[in-house]
Amino acid sequence: MKTILLKGELRSEVGTRTAKELRNKGMVPCVMYSDGKEGTHFAIYQADFKNLVYTPNAYKVQLNLDGKEYNAILQDIQFHPVSEAIIHADFLEVAAGKKVVMEVPVRVVGNSPGVRAGGKLVKKINRLRLRGDLKDMPDFVDVSIDTLEIGQSAKVRVLSLENLEILDAPENAILSVKTTRALMQAAAEAAKK
Repeated sequence: MKTILLKGELRSEVGTRTAKELRNKGMVPCVMYSDGKEGTHFAIYQADFKNLVYTPNAYKVQLNLDGKEYNAILQDIQFHPVSEAIIHADFLEVAAGKKVVMEVPVRVVGNSPGVRAGGKLVKKINRLRLRGDLKDMPDFVDVSIDTLEIGQSAKVRVLSLENLEILDAPENAILSVKTTRALMQAAAEAAKK
């Protein structure tokens, strides 16, 4: 899994007034949680979040807080309801050997006979929730569509990932091949003849 470096500035004051002042300067108030410790409060410039948040990929985060390095993942992010600006971010410090829960993007692999026959591929789940060691987390979860005919779907239960647990329900369909209107019309016209 790829890593993104974010530089932050530790902050001693917390609260609504301080957070508002930070946002006016173009910074996002953040907290990093870790086992057994109180949260570490810091701020990162909003523009630095671009490659972490506005991307389909999942990343590990290397936080540089006043010269000290931490390995973390983005746990939660809050957006302004009108302007969509980032107003707060939570990070989770990851210790070696500690299991984490992450959402990893799904990548479609292969060529479906159902799509070649005129069906439409519909992706129902874009990210899967996985639990495991951070070093085992993949960049993508590959889902093969080589055997999907029209009307069939690939479900979570068919996936097996080494050293990782999939937290999504086994019966959830990740993607499916649907019949198109044109295909239904052609079948109806063929039945009339």
